[in-house]
Amino acid sequence: MLQSLFLFLLSLFLLEYGSATSCPENCKCEKEPSPSVTCRNRSTVPQLPHNSEILFITLDTELRKLESGAFQGLGKITEIEIRSLMNLNCIEAGAFKDLPMLNYLGILNTGLSIFPDLSQIHSLFGSVFVEIADNPNMAIVPSNAFQGLCSGFLTLKLYNNGFTELQSHAFNGTNLTVVDLHNNERLGGLHKEVFMGVMSGPTTLDISRTAVSSLPTKGLKYLKHLLAQSTWYLKKLPPLNTFVHLAIAELSYPSHCCAFTNWTKKKSDLESFLCNQSYLHSGHQKRSIRTFVGIGPYYQDYMDGDPDQTENTKSTTFHSSSHFSVFFEDQGDEEVGFGQEIKNAQEQYTTVFESYDVYDICDGTEKLVCTPTPDEFNPCEDIMGYNFLRIVVWFVNLLAILGNAFVLFILITSHYKLTVPRFLMCNLAFADFCMGIYLLLIASEDLHTRSEYYNYAINWQTGPGCNTAGFFTVFASELSVYTLTVITLERWYAITFAMRLDRKIRLRHATFIMLGGWVFCFFLALLPLFGISSYIKVSICLPMDTESTLAQAYIILVLMLNIIAFVIICACYIKIYITVRNPHYKSGDKDTKIAKRMAVLIFTDFLCMAPISFYALSAIMNKPLITVSNSKILLVLFYPLNSCANPFLYAIFTKAFRRDVFILLSKFGICEHQAQIYRGQTVSAKNSSGSYGQRSSGGTGQTLATIPDFIKENQEGAAKQDALLEDCGMTVL
Repeated sequence: MLQSLFLFLLSLFLLEYGSATSCPENCKCEKEPSPSVTCRNRSTVPQLPHNSEILFITLDTELRKLESGAFQGLGKITEIEIRSLMNLNCIEAGAFKDLPMLNYLGILNTGLSIFPDLSQIHSLFGSVFVEIADNPNMAIVPSNAFQGLCSGFLTLKLYNNGFTELQSHAFNGTNLTVVDLHNNERLGGLHKEVFMGVMSGPTTLDISRTAVSSLPTKGLKYLKHLLAQSTWYLKKLPPLNTFVHLAIAELSYPSHCCAFTNWTKKKSDLESFLCNQSYLHSGHQKRSIRTFVGIGPYYQDYMDGDPDQTENTKSTTFHSSSHFSVFFEDQGDEEVGFGQEIKNAQEQYTTVFESYDVYDICDGTEKLVCTPTPDEFNPCEDIMGYNFLRIVVWFVNLLAILGNAFVLFILITSHYKLTVPRFLMCNLAFADFCMGIYLLLIASEDLHTRSEYYNYAINWQTGPGCNTAGFFTVFASELSVYTLTVITLERWYAITFAMRLDRKIRLRHATFIMLGGWVFCFFLALLPLFGISSYIKVSICLPMDTESTLAQAYIILVLMLNIIAFVIICACYIKIYITVRNPHYKSGDKDTKIAKRMAVLIFTDFLCMAPISFYALSAIMNKPLITVSNSKILLVLFYPLNSCANPFLYAIFTKAFRRDVFILLSKFGICEHQAQIYRGQTVSAKNSSGSYGQRSSGGTGQTLATIPDFIKENQEGAAKQDALLEDCGMTVL
């Protein structure tokens, strides 16, 4: 059975190793090749020489607890590192007590579940570096966790633990330089008063790769470097006045950098003093200063690669040849630390301040350096971008919603029989109504986030709001185009075969056709929600993601369907116009009016589809001719054009619709005279067609009767065709 060897690396800054120290019990002390002590089977920290300066405890399978006073009497100790003790589950209060020379404390890869008591260290060193990392069971950093640790500057590297909470006043009574919390994946938030009671700092805060969703609004006054990379839950930043001296921000979302685009950092008192001295002695000579991060051998992770600086701040290593070493080690198993490889905390993760740490402060033009920078899909602007669009979009969406809702209401409440044209018109009005809903969602969010969209961009674009709006717009636009095509084909078919009553399109046929259209459009709108393109690429929630081949194919499919529909509509109207010009059809001036109305219908369709299709195809070919900002003009002025025009061109301007409106109003005692006129016209038309029903019987009379019958059929067909053509002239129907 392999015996565990308990490793202590104890280095002594002594001019010579003398009798002042004695070899602990069950330990073997050697001076060559380097002074060392090896001890076996120790479950407690042995009595160490009083002039010990550096202590390294690692790879122990026996040590489960550090008792109170474990390091008592080590008044000269400067560095303590406890590493890879997975069975260590308790550090009693007072274990770290009265260590006035301590400037480094490391507790790494242990089984501790409770944050150790550091309040009795009372270090007098100018700067202290505390590294508590890779402790998966340690969940809470309590209030006053570091109070009493030192009176100087404090750097904290608290990364890769199991932290879920940092309590109020956790850093009370400290002078913070760096607080590194990266890789605490379960850390969901910082208490709003976590930095309350701090005497100064922190100057650097790292919350990268955590689940932090909000930053405190108090206690970040001195912050100069904020790191929040891959912190996807941090979707909203606190007010800008929280960051008085912020110089560098490394964030997760490009939109957050928009907050700092036109923001200039306020100078601290020290910076103002240096600028004044520069003005007095150097004639406005530009100077720069380094962001303060502290003093001491363990700060090089946060310093420049300046050769001169590096030479003057070389850190003392744990294994210097001038040190006396004590080893307690596990020699039997290559998979040390219960199968976990020993991590070098100094190499595991470093946050490097490169050239960003030096910034100009005296010319009044210093800007905050922020990454990642906004891209062409998410420029630094509100959803609408332009102020005039913010006004126009409300008129457009209200026109689309109210106009189509009015049409739906009249058609549904009409006492006349539901015909195929009425049924198709209901579908068209509903599709255009959905487009109005999309514009209303966009306009409302723009109003809500005005001038602060950067703080709401992530919640909007990645949340249900943008996905809902995107679904509405794709479903509405495609259903509208599909319904327009069906309506046009139905009108062309009805006019072409007006004399063939047996070939009339029935309501059940139209129902199946529209059901297929609904299913297809619904499926098309769902695809971006399942990764084929995406609605979250841009703030206006259109599927502009073309990074994958599938996404490009999706966009091309949608555009081609719209182009094909437009061609079909144009072809049908040309055919209808040719029918109007038929010499057997005596229309007088009516054909000119119908031609003009058809031209209006085709022109509105062209204005709606052509610009968007053209610019979309250019973007797919990686040669975009328009920016996202300018595309919003198309979104407001051209994209919903059909949705606004359709209820007027296809319904409100028709005689049949006006008849339904007046008859409905007459039920409430309004416009009764106009309603009576329309009723009279309807009755007259019915009586007129009924007069052809008288037929003779027998002999010659029966033979002669065939002539009126023939005339009747032709007159009925002609009358029907006239009505259809007039209807077509007024609408798409």
